[in-house]
Amino acid sequence: MPSLFDKIWDAHVVRDLGDGWALLHIDRHLLHDLSGPPALQAVADRGLALANSDLVFATPDHAVSSAPGRTGMTFPTGGRLWSALRDLTASMGVRLFDLGQSGQGIVHVMAPELGIVQPGVTLICGDSHTCTNGAIGALAFGVGTTESSHALATSTLRMQKPRQMRIVIDGPMGQGVTAKDVILHVIGHLGASAGVEHAIEYAGSTIEALEIEARLTLCNLSVELGARSGVIAPDEKTAAYLEGRRFSPKGAQFDAAVEYWRTLRSDADAVFDREERFDATQISPTVTWGTSPEHAISIEGRTPDLSAVQDAVERQALQTALDYMGLAAGTPIAGARIDRVFIGSCANSRLSDLRAAAALAKGRKVASSVTAWVVPGSQSVKQDAEAEGLDRIFLDAGFEWREPGCSMCVAANGERAAPGERVVSTSNRNFVGRQGPGARTHLASPAMAVAAAVTGELFDVRKL
Repeated sequence: MPSLFDKIWDAHVVRDLGDGWALLHIDRHLLHDLSGPPALQAVADRGLALANSDLVFATPDHAVSSAPGRTGMTFPTGGRLWSALRDLTASMGVRLFDLGQSGQGIVHVMAPELGIVQPGVTLICGDSHTCTNGAIGALAFGVGTTESSHALATSTLRMQKPRQMRIVIDGPMGQGVTAKDVILHVIGHLGASAGVEHAIEYAGSTIEALEIEARLTLCNLSVELGARSGVIAPDEKTAAYLEGRRFSPKGAQFDAAVEYWRTLRSDADAVFDREERFDATQISPTVTWGTSPEHAISIEGRTPDLSAVQDAVERQALQTALDYMGLAAGTPIAGARIDRVFIGSCANSRLSDLRAAAALAKGRKVASSVTAWVVPGSQSVKQDAEAEGLDRIFLDAGFEWREPGCSMCVAANGERAAPGERVVSTSNRNFVGRQGPGARTHLASPAMAVAAAVTGELFDVRKL
């Protein structure tokens, strides 16, 4: 019997192309300042029109500055991309949520909060973390420029149906444990290639207990398992989250949509190609020690003991990661001195993330040796946080309060750590050079990031 993924996939097949391939209808298309201009330009260069410009949504986020008072040209390199996005969206009839406007923000933050992404839709973007949106019950995945331009012109994509994995997580989360800790724990145990050629469904009592913004964090890191998409079945929390949002159905149409959304669940006898189970009660606050999200350990843990690694290639790879990070093998991760803290990105920059961080920052001070930033995920998040006084809490504690955007997550806007600096980041990738050449990144939750900021070291938030 069909899984949730099967139901969404089958509803969007325009034509079965054989051998597992299909022409799939694409319902929603997101564009940002890095991926949007080349895809739109490719369509324009061929003299084609957009198939449905009303279902294409754009916003600048990756390459624009997040400095207070920024304009599109504050970072000149990003300014050229911002200008191209403005010009192309205007000439091709695409809705743009520009800097300073309601709706602007990190593309995977603004799409759910505006109700652009809904259960049962197919949604694409030229960004690998498009899988975030599967938390709403959508089939969402990243694409390249060629695929993006094809979908802009036709509202379709030729795709091969992936295998399916279900990750079941049960039990209550312990003190100090968040969705970010849960997904880092899963990646640390399964490895960064576990989801290759798979679509992942997350299920279990732990997932059901999560609020929607926490589910978005969980699905955000599906690609760090190697999967192209991750999905969670919509429920009453999903409907409540979407009700009243700008692009959500209204009135009787919303009621009819909710009835349909209730059918979007895997059948009890659905068969998956792989299934993994985790006990949430065994998960602690988690950080990464190395240069891959799979290098994840409990804050109580130690870096790898290389003497216990038999495979020479694996041992050398671990040693290389330790050398890059400036860490010794077999040592406690807690206590490593840090230089920077970054709270932001499409993984952890929503209002609930900032509330959790502010609750810990209140009445405390950032260590004198640490530079700490808070970058809201969207204009809406920024405004709501300021209305609640969260910005004041962060500023009083010594954090910088900045403008919405991707900022230090990918460092595409010039905002980067210096070589050798150790960063605790709420983002989703800790690759070599991700936050700047030679920068050393430890992934963590917002709570753990605040704990690091105020102590000046990797620190167990449960002890605060």
